[in-house]
Amino acid sequence: MTDHLSQIAAVLVVDDDPAILAVLEARLASAGLKVLTARSGEEALALLEREPVDLVVSDQRMPGISGKELFRQVHAARPALPFILLTAHGRIPEAVEMVKEGASDYLTKPFEGRELLAKVQALLAARAHAGPSGAAPAPQLAGGASPAMARLLEMIERVAPSEVSVLILGESGTGKEVVARLIHQKSRRSAGPLVVVDCGSTPANLLESELFGHLKGSFTHALKDKKGLIQEAQGGTLFLDEIGNIGPEMQTRLLRFLQEGTIRPVGGTKNISVDSRVIAATNADLPELIKRGAFREDLYFRIKGITLHLPALRQRREDIPALARQFLARLPRPAGAPACSLSPQALRTLVDYPWPGNVRELKHVMEAGAVLCQGGVIEPQDLQLEPSAQPAAPAAGGQAAGPGEALPLSLDENERLAILRALTETGWVLSEAAELLGISRRTIHYKVKKYGLTPPPRR
Repeated sequence: MTDHLSQIAAVLVVDDDPAILAVLEARLASAGLKVLTARSGEEALALLEREPVDLVVSDQRMPGISGKELFRQVHAARPALPFILLTAHGRIPEAVEMVKEGASDYLTKPFEGRELLAKVQALLAARAHAGPSGAAPAPQLAGGASPAMARLLEMIERVAPSEVSVLILGESGTGKEVVARLIHQKSRRSAGPLVVVDCGSTPANLLESELFGHLKGSFTHALKDKKGLIQEAQGGTLFLDEIGNIGPEMQTRLLRFLQEGTIRPVGGTKNISVDSRVIAATNADLPELIKRGAFREDLYFRIKGITLHLPALRQRREDIPALARQFLARLPRPAGAPACSLSPQALRTLVDYPWPGNVRELKHVMEAGAVLCQGGVIEPQDLQLEPSAQPAAPAAGGQAAGPGEALPLSLDENERLAILRALTETGWVLSEAAELLGISRRTIHYKVKKYGLTPPPRR
């Protein structure tokens, strides 16, 4: 990072312990950074309202608004703002969960000042490289190797130039926000802002103010007028992530905005016109929520102008090698040092693993593997995979290769194993297995008969 960047970057440090706060302030200030301090989450939020901040470092355990809650509120309003959590050793799992939700990194106490400074400088350098908005360029989806991703990328190219609303469906961690960013990047609105709203992590009592804004004095702590995130998306794209989590009242207000193109801030009496394209995403079964009366049917049809289905990583295993290498290549490393590589055994383990956490889990596994490996080559023992998610025992009708076993050299046997895996993952629904493999229904019927594959007995 350049000296110029160090001098202009502002870091907000939040900790209820004044001694730790003083140490952090001194360490960061010695590197030429502008340091702002807050002794509570409440004070930090107030400071963020009136001061420009490039990065936040916050203790995880604080009275009142905890570091976890502070992150969620900050991330909902400013998703591109880097956020580092400071955590005690016993609370590492909670910090890891926050990283999965979008936090930049975490450090366990006690930590080395140099380690903190290195993380801060790396994040600030990445933010400066991303441009004034602080939003990194949209990463490209690894596709083409799998038929499912090839179809999705084709749909993105066709959908992006239009103004129609888009609903992205997919499991958690599959990359729904990446798809939204690609659509925005390829749209006529790419010069405008992309505003990301995490409806899942924003508390219900704050979501209305975050989306629609508020006027000064409209409620306690409303010390000044605040523009809502919907209005911030004027001329650009509004991405409503995890829209299935919003409550009935907010659903009604969103529907009115989608129908009329206007919003009314909390405490306001006049409507404000907003021109923005809406992209929504969820991992919830919205038709099922509609049946239960938990989601408005009219809102559902408003947001699903075009529906894109993002496949789970286990349904596009051909893309795993490219994704894994992509993540490794992006990891920071000393100048001149080569990127880590994967041994053939480690690569086979990755391809065979079911990936319950999808692409997000693969990214974190690659980061951990790069730390644990020796000699720059990641081996199977360096992969931090969930034991409970390891491949199950082979299904009836054939035997699949285990994570550490070499696949047979016979093309027929490899084809048989691929068909068997697709059938197992789709519950032996031949039409779905055929789609997963990119072959016709007639072909899969022929192959099942050819290899003598039979479904396991029902329990």
